[in-house]
Amino acid sequence: MRRRAAGASTTLAALLGAAEPARAYDLPNLNLGFTSFLDGAPPSGPGWYPTQYLQVYSAGRLTDNRGRSLGLPRQDVSVLASLTQLLYVSPVKVGPGALGLDIILPAIPYSSTDDGLNGAALKAQQGFGDLLIGPFIQFDPIMGEKGPVFLGRFEAQMILPTGRYDPTAAVTPGSNYFSFNPYVAGTLFLTPDWTVSARFHYLWNASNDRPNVGFGPTVFSTQAGQALHANFASEYSVTKELKLGVNGYWLQQISDTLANGVAVPGRRERVFALGPGALWALNKDNFLFFNAYYEFGAQNRPEGQRYTMRWVGHFN
Repeated sequence: MRRRAAGASTTLAALLGAAEPARAYDLPNLNLGFTSFLDGAPPSGPGWYPTQYLQVYSAGRLTDNRGRSLGLPRQDVSVLASLTQLLYVSPVKVGPGALGLDIILPAIPYSSTDDGLNGAALKAQQGFGDLLIGPFIQFDPIMGEKGPVFLGRFEAQMILPTGRYDPTAAVTPGSNYFSFNPYVAGTLFLTPDWTVSARFHYLWNASNDRPNVGFGPTVFSTQAGQALHANFASEYSVTKELKLGVNGYWLQQISDTLANGVAVPGRRERVFALGPGALWALNKDNFLFFNAYYEFGAQNRPEGQRYTMRWVGHFN
């Protein structure tokens, strides 16, 4: 589930606005690291799933298009992101799957920056982020002799520009433009105790009529480029309640950002991340996820680390 706030995000946290007065990072807050293990299906079948995410992101370097640090005395960014999600898997079937709806409200309760210039280059804002809404179809599981073999879902996720937006800030909860961010997610059971999961997103962005001030006074509209991004994870059941594994994410912008309708080269964003994770089943209807991510290979983005905790509940 992504997210825009400090999407996710959303995701949220590493999805920053301006890095210095003459530059801005362009993509919205996305789901980078918010989802991980057993992502192909909700854990307990049809019903309602309230979910709460907390993510801490910190970065000590902001990168250019060659992955080098920008020329600021300090480049410290810290963000606490929150996502509140309500997901519903209905009993209504269409072909091989059940219909559902996903709603996510992100927020940035806390953010700070230190540029070594008394805030002349970096500024942080807090507040609610852009609302995410996505109808989805949860496909019927493919079963084997020992249980499920594959679980899958497709969601047509939309990011609505409802959040607080500040065109002068490096950290801002909203983006001031609509985004279409559909995804397909799946979980493959290699054995009954060992799974591999992945979620693949495509991102398209509408235009922003209040672009970041880093573009300069002659730019009156911008359109962030298209992008691909993915979360991936693998976990093994140590006990019936506890699963341990590894998780990661990847983001690559695939088309140039436009300024006043003209392509601006050298701004495409990229980042990779890997880290450990755990899933603890409190009971059949309550689950806790813990995931850590350490970024590398960033271009035109912050590069740091993020830590995510997620509670997933279930009721009919």
